[in-house]
Amino acid sequence: MARVQLELPEQFLYTHTINVRMTDLNTGKHVGNDQMISLLSEARYRFFCDIDYSQERIVVTDLVANYLAESFARDDLQFEVGLMDFNKYGADLIFRVTKQPSGQLVVLAKQGFVFFDHVTHAVMPMPEDFKAKFSDIT
Repeated sequence: MARVQLELPEQFLYTHTINVRMTDLNTGKHVGNDQMISLLSEARYRFFCDIDYSQERIVVTDLVANYLAESFARDDLQFEVGLMDFNKYGADLIFRVTKQPSGQLVVLAKQGFVFFDHVTHAVMPMPEDFKAKFSDIT
């Protein structure tokens, strides 16, 4: 099976650094893919906090991740977060994860999301107030 390749535009809007904990490691003594997804989720949460928007209104629909290097306990990982491929119901969050201070690329990832009404349990159109925050890239 061919590897999935991600090519992400330089549309990063937010940066956050997370220090890898010993509890983020797997039996190979590096950050496992399950923990990296948790770290991506943390970066997504912090991005939504930074733009002062509740991520409770979204549902992640898919995830693609290219793991390019190992990371270990006490590494400082810089998570750059951006948006692309806006549509009627959502968009894609993009992530570039690098070790600091070296800048070594660790992960490229993309998470699709839609806006969701938790009362009716249905996908809903992207709210205008969210769309307006990113009018320069939508």
